[in-house]
Amino acid sequence: MVQQVTNHRADRRRLIGRIAARSLLALGGIITFLGVVLVVAAWTEDVAIDRDTGYANAEVVADSFTRTLVRFYTPDGAEHIPQTGVLYPAGLNVGDVVEVEYRQDNPEIVRVAGRGAVVTLLPVGLTLLAVWAVLVPSIWALRRVRPERTEPPAPDVL
Repeated sequence: MVQQVTNHRADRRRLIGRIAARSLLALGGIITFLGVVLVVAAWTEDVAIDRDTGYANAEVVADSFTRTLVRFYTPDGAEHIPQTGVLYPAGLNVGDVVEVEYRQDNPEIVRVAGRGAVVTLLPVGLTLLAVWAVLVPSIWALRRVRPERTEPPAPDVL
C-alpha cells in the first residue's frame, strides 16, 4: 500500500513537471513568434515607405512610452500627425525637429529618416536571447529525471 502511494506521488510529480516544461516551451515559442512578427512588420513598413518616399521636416509634438507623435507638412500644404506615431523614434524629445520619410500615398506611415528595420534587430535579438537563456535551464531542470526516494517499509505492528 505504501509503495502504491509513493508511486502515485512520483507519477503526479513527473506529470506536473512535464506540463510545466511544455508550458514554458510554449511561452518561449509565443515570445519568439512575436519577436519575428515585430521584425517582419518593421521591414514591411520600410518596404512600403521605400516604394514611394516623401521627405519632410517634422516637429515632435508628443512623446510617450507607447508612441512618439510628429507633425509635418506635405508639398501640397496638408498637415499630418500620424496617429500611430513615427517609426524608430529613439532619442527624440518634444520640440525636436527631425527629417522624416513617409509614404506619399499614405502619410500615416512615417519613419525617422535614415533609420530602418535593422534598428529592431538588436533589441528583439537580445530579448529573445534573454528569454531562452532563462527558459532552457528551467525546462531542462523540469524535464530531468529525478531519482525516486525510497522510504523504508513501515514496521509490522503486532
